[in-house]
Amino acid sequence: MKKLKIQGKNTLSGSIRISGAKNASVALIPAAILADSPVTICNVPEITDTDALVEILEYLGADIKRASESILINPETIINKPIPSAISKKLRASYYFMAVLLGKYKHVEMYFPGGCSIGARPIDQTLKGFRALGAQIKEEEDKYTIDAKELIGARVYLDVPSVGATINTMLVAAKAVGETVIENAAKEPEIVNVATFLNNMGANITGAGTSEIRIQGVDKLEGCYTEVIPDRIEAGTYMIAGALVGDNLKIDNIIPEHVETLTLKLKEMGVKLEVGPDYIVTSKTENLKPVRIKTLGYPGFATDLQQPITTLLTQCEGISTLEETIYENRFQNVPYLNDMGASIEIKENNRMITIKGKTELTGTTVTATDLRAGACLVLAALAASGETIIENIEHVLRGYENILEKLTVVGAKIELLEEIKVNS
Repeated sequence: MKKLKIQGKNTLSGSIRISGAKNASVALIPAAILADSPVTICNVPEITDTDALVEILEYLGADIKRASESILINPETIINKPIPSAISKKLRASYYFMAVLLGKYKHVEMYFPGGCSIGARPIDQTLKGFRALGAQIKEEEDKYTIDAKELIGARVYLDVPSVGATINTMLVAAKAVGETVIENAAKEPEIVNVATFLNNMGANITGAGTSEIRIQGVDKLEGCYTEVIPDRIEAGTYMIAGALVGDNLKIDNIIPEHVETLTLKLKEMGVKLEVGPDYIVTSKTENLKPVRIKTLGYPGFATDLQQPITTLLTQCEGISTLEETIYENRFQNVPYLNDMGASIEIKENNRMITIKGKTELTGTTVTATDLRAGACLVLAALAASGETIIENIEHVLRGYENILEKLTVVGAKIELLEEIKVNS
């Protein structure tokens, strides 16, 4: 088990370069299977989630070459075989392999994906898309066997604008016969990134980034080059760090419009910030105003930034409210923040919290229960007096590339601790 030790109240100043988006990379890497020749993906973050996906590709027989921030994937040697639970459960994004293997080979066998325990994360909308295009699905406990004699384009209405279901339906429809229309599609930038990748391969996809996406199936997809967009969640996390303990902390290599909802909330709170063409500068600000936040699909306030911004809300003068509409178990960070001195109450069937500020935070031992909860606690540790130990930090390492190095360079006092197992 790995832990982080953070000495708080050190000013962060300088520049942090944002890496490629985790939520785009984890879909682009499986999507490479759809090509019939080698694919190069650049600006890939070096995180454990991408390592897990590469492990699945190598298990299937793909030829992989990795360099700094890039992956060359040759899918020509792939053998479609059952993906075992031991590797599929390592991350949620393993279910993108369902779509690409079904789309290319009309058959897939794999186990239910893993990921953070932040509430019910069903894949029913993904399976709805598969069925609409003609797939037959057999479920045996956690194993799925999916077959299709032929995939035929269809209209697919998503009951909720799920990012995963939108991407999976695009992936499986790319080589289907005829036209597929996804209605009530999710609009996140990562979906546009995936659609652009597929179009570079030769797919015919229009409307990505809107609520209606049209995919005209093609017979063949060829290898190409693509680049992962900057990670808006990583950018937002460091923007919040700057608002907590920054002195002109520059968040560089970003697309400002992707974090515009967060930027507007920070301005509403009174945070000092400067928005440039590909960067944002934030600084610690006194007398922050309380705000109301409600998570929504893009372009609304991102659920993945809900937990990180909770730390900043503890430093506002007054009562803030935060409503989570996406996941029902995304306040696991709250008890640990309260242990550090916050005054947060969970209400409304675990869907809303009230944060009473301003409260002083003090270092103690806490646990990262999931990726973004861990990011929240890292931010709290940076702002707290004294030393904080964060256990189960592997969750954070899944989604933030070189977080120790990036924070250390700008002034944080942070250290990775590893428990040494002693054989008895």
